[in-house]
Amino acid sequence: MNTLPISMLFGILAALILMSGFFSGSETALMTLNRYRLRHLAKSGNRGAILASRLLEKPDKLIGLILLGNNFVNILASAIATVIALRLLGEAGIAIATGILTLVILVFAEVTPKTLATIKPEPIAFFAARIYTPLLKVLYPLVFVVNVITRQLFWLMRISTDSAGAGENLSREELRTVVNEAGALIPDSHQEMLVNILDLENVTVNDIMIPRNDIIGIDLDDDWGDIMQQIASSKHSRLPVYRESIDNVVGFIYLRKMLDVLRQEEIQREHLESRIRNTYFIPENTPLTVQLLNFQSQKRRIGLVVDEYGDILGLVTLEDILEEIVGEFTTDPATDLDIRPQADGTCLALGSTPVRQLNRLLGWNLSVNGPKTLNGVILEKLEEIPEAGTLIPMEDGALEIVRVEDNMVQDVKILPSATLDRPQGDAPLIDTSPG
Repeated sequence: MNTLPISMLFGILAALILMSGFFSGSETALMTLNRYRLRHLAKSGNRGAILASRLLEKPDKLIGLILLGNNFVNILASAIATVIALRLLGEAGIAIATGILTLVILVFAEVTPKTLATIKPEPIAFFAARIYTPLLKVLYPLVFVVNVITRQLFWLMRISTDSAGAGENLSREELRTVVNEAGALIPDSHQEMLVNILDLENVTVNDIMIPRNDIIGIDLDDDWGDIMQQIASSKHSRLPVYRESIDNVVGFIYLRKMLDVLRQEEIQREHLESRIRNTYFIPENTPLTVQLLNFQSQKRRIGLVVDEYGDILGLVTLEDILEEIVGEFTTDPATDLDIRPQADGTCLALGSTPVRQLNRLLGWNLSVNGPKTLNGVILEKLEEIPEAGTLIPMEDGALEIVRVEDNMVQDVKILPSATLDRPQGDAPLIDTSPG
């Protein structure tokens, strides 16, 4: 090496620094690749993505190859820099060459290529994969020896390598973060639906069911004229049919299939009873993901929720589950909703309004792990049945009890925080803070 011209030594040194930068940058690029996008590109036939995906299947061999090459060129560059320093400056030049080479490698072989690799990982990684694939075959014996020694060191330190790569599987919360940070790639409305689907497994049918007290159905013991009037004016397409009470349910009637009967001049009770479909029962605490599949497999759209004793708790429809994904279908305030906006900025709500619906429509953050309805929230806070006119402060506003009947809060006025400064009459204020 002492016989080579100085100019050639500088040229070799420059080439080694460039190679060091290639090894450093390609390592960063390959390790920072989006694995899901990589799989997509590989399935699409991208040659570079296919090679990179194969290399990343065995990261220990890839890292061994990169570090083997990187350390080799860095050590060789240090040796050549030492020779150049001795020939130009003598022994005093070794320290100078060490400092200059350290700075040059840091800037041109580490920081710059690694920063570039984080900005443009795919082109660098795909180009490097085309080089590393044949290089790994050539240097496989050396890489194998390095990996064997490394595994033995891990074994001595009682570190298992069997779980390597297991972290690629995303948890539900991690997937939620991916969806929320998708930005312009996914429209906001689609993001919200995807997040709602992820939450569906944590929601059960008794979180969204219509309470049994609010179930509207047909009592076969009623006067036939009243039954016909109810069928003609019903806003629902499916109604439960029972005798005396919902506990004696007979089945469901699909009003759409009653159109041919309604066209007849004389309709008999037998016509109605002949079109009753058997009852479909749903165990409480059934996750919505399971129930959605059950509705599909059973060819059903409505069912009654029962507890462990077989008592009817409420009613759930397919539309209720779909609303948990896409939001409320009805947006007209004039329609019969559980929550009805008022002109003064307040809202009137039924005591049976589900807590999840309150959170969704009003932007509140009430816990869904406790009471399932607004009435339940109020009773839990007060620990007694309130009187009409009672004002209950909440985190996002206040609740004013409008009507109490049958030991239940039937109607509630929801006062947003912006309206609390206005006079609310003589309603007594209930302090629900601890202590």
